[in-house]
Amino acid sequence: MDVVIKSNNITYQAAFVACNSAVKKAVELNIKINVSICDRAGLELAFLRINDAYIHSIDIAKDKAYTSASFGFSSETWTGVFKEASHLEQGFSNRDRLIPFGGGLPITINNELIGAIGVSGGTEEEDIVCAQAGINSIINK
Repeated sequence: MDVVIKSNNITYQAAFVACNSAVKKAVELNIKINVSICDRAGLELAFLRINDAYIHSIDIAKDKAYTSASFGFSSETWTGVFKEASHLEQGFSNRDRLIPFGGGLPITINNELIGAIGVSGGTEEEDIVCAQAGINSIINK
């Protein structure tokens, strides 16, 4: 009996395109961002920083991508989870690399997680817009 386990992952080529597209959207919005793309396991494949983007946002962008990849849903989902089950916030908010606000989005194909993107440097809404632009550049082809 042969057992085959197959899982798809975002390629470094697609990660590069998504990073560039997120940055392009940030330039249109006149903001400076950091953007990180990781594979489905949360391992970073690509990172790009606009000159003079906030230094502290480097790790935030990386952690937004990691948060989204590790749970398979957007980082902003945690805000709603904590509102409905506030006792969870005490435990989860102390977890390394968990970011509970917007800017981290899963990247999926046919409902299968293949990676995630994290953007930091703008407002929460701007970060989400830039992250979505990155995803759209590789998924909506």
